[in-house]
Amino acid sequence: MPGGYVNVLFCLVVVGAGVSVAFQQVLNTNLRTELDSPWWAGFISYLVGTIVMLAAATTSDQPWLSAAMVARTSFISWAGGIFGAIFIGTAILMVPRLGAATVLALIVVGQMIGSLAFDHFGVLGIPQHSANPVRLAGAALLVLGVTLVRF
Repeated sequence: MPGGYVNVLFCLVVVGAGVSVAFQQVLNTNLRTELDSPWWAGFISYLVGTIVMLAAATTSDQPWLSAAMVARTSFISWAGGIFGAIFIGTAILMVPRLGAATVLALIVVGQMIGSLAFDHFGVLGIPQHSANPVRLAGAALLVLGVTLVRF
C-alpha cells in the first residue's frame, strides 16, 4: 500500500477511535442511569477496559510486566489513570446535562489547548512544536465549532 494510502488509513483508524469515545460516553451515561451511580458506572467502565487491556497485553508479543520495567518508570507517568478517571467521571456527569456532542466538543477543545501548550513547551520531554499562528487559528476554529454545536 503506497504511503499516502497508509496515512489515510491511519487517520481513519484515529477517527474511528474518536467515534468510539463518543459511543463510550453514551454507554457510560446509560450505565449511570441503570446503576443510579456515576461512580459505579465509571468503575465498571475502567474495570472492563482493564480486562480488555490485560487480554491485549497477555496475548501480544510484548514481554510480561516485570519489576525491572516498573522500576524504570517515574511516578508522574503513573498519573495517566487519574486523568482518565477525571475524563470518564466528568463525561458521565455532564453528558446528561449538556449532551454528548457538546461534552465531546468541549473535551476536544480542552485537549487541543492542552496539547498545544504541551507541544509548545515540550512538557515531560515530548518533542517541542511551537504554537504558531496557524496552529492557534486551528484551535480557535475548534472553539468556534463548540459554539456552533451548542446551538
